[in-house]
Amino acid sequence: MGKHFGSTRFCWNYFLAKRKESYLEHKKTLNYYDNAKSLTLLKKSNEFEWLKEINSQSLQASLKDLDTAYGSFFKKQAMFPRFKSKHKSTDSFRCPQAVEIRHGKLSIPKFREGIKINIHREITGKILFATISRTPTDKFFASITCETEHEALPQTDKQIGIDLGIKDLAICSDGNVFKNPRVTKKYAKKLTYEQRQFSKKKNGSGKRFKQKRKVAAVHEKIKNTRKDNIHKITNSIISKNQTVIIEDLNISGMIKNHCLSKAIADASWHEISRQLKYKAQWNKREFIKIDRWFPSSKTCNVCNFIKQDLTLKDRVWTCPQCKTVLDRDLNASKNILNQGLKILSGSGVESDLKQKPVEASGLKQSL
Repeated sequence: MGKHFGSTRFCWNYFLAKRKESYLEHKKTLNYYDNAKSLTLLKKSNEFEWLKEINSQSLQASLKDLDTAYGSFFKKQAMFPRFKSKHKSTDSFRCPQAVEIRHGKLSIPKFREGIKINIHREITGKILFATISRTPTDKFFASITCETEHEALPQTDKQIGIDLGIKDLAICSDGNVFKNPRVTKKYAKKLTYEQRQFSKKKNGSGKRFKQKRKVAAVHEKIKNTRKDNIHKITNSIISKNQTVIIEDLNISGMIKNHCLSKAIADASWHEISRQLKYKAQWNKREFIKIDRWFPSSKTCNVCNFIKQDLTLKDRVWTCPQCKTVLDRDLNASKNILNQGLKILSGSGVESDLKQKPVEASGLKQSL
């Protein structure tokens, strides 16, 4: 597996360099077919004959990934492809075909005797391909992508508006509040200790390598805990509500605030929004984002009075017009719901961020 990780990374870096060289010297852009032809010649040379030990389809998949990255760059959807480092990136390679699971073992090209695996979820549908990855803590995972029919959740008549926050992660218009576990803060002391020990180790030593794994283990714990909590929150929201409405927050701008940047990053608002969006599409739900400039916190949800001088410190305020005592976050979530329903009915300002539900048949799920 180490040879597969290294060889696919080599193909990416080698042909990325060739593409840059071809463009700078000859003003010619190479494509996948040019690279695939060169790869065949490369494997026949004495210098790179070790590439024959690797599954050829995995090497070609690396070239296809590079071609996709180039396409995304020219469409202005991503940055220019970068060289991969074996010290910083998570290792992975893909097997586009000939993937089988028999008697609790994963069978892929060059591993026909089978690799013993722990199957945490039943594999259903037609297997398309497998992606083998290794984490910085030296754990191996196989992501099996299958083509299957997704069974959408039963329809419901409930609608909900969600205000995302830091103290509480999600405040819903129905009164439900999902607490923020503050995972980074919880493990900050342990992470600081492990990083301090890592800085004391000599470069290139075995102890430094072991300590690097310990630091990575803490980061992995933080990441997994946060991701598990967000999945539980989004599953709960999607399963109970037919219409889900949130704000289109300017997260990249808000994170520039050095006082709140760490807390905002730990809250993972973008990930919450991403999961709500695709889970709504899978289950034929309505997912709507309202305009980020809508004054959801400053508007009274009873009489629509806008309190212009409301500050971030005002967690509870009284409406000067109708005298209603309002909780800032709950009031915001109710206003988000009302504005989203106006957009849905066509009586409000239309937003191009409205996401229409899609057919759930034929979805490719990574299990």
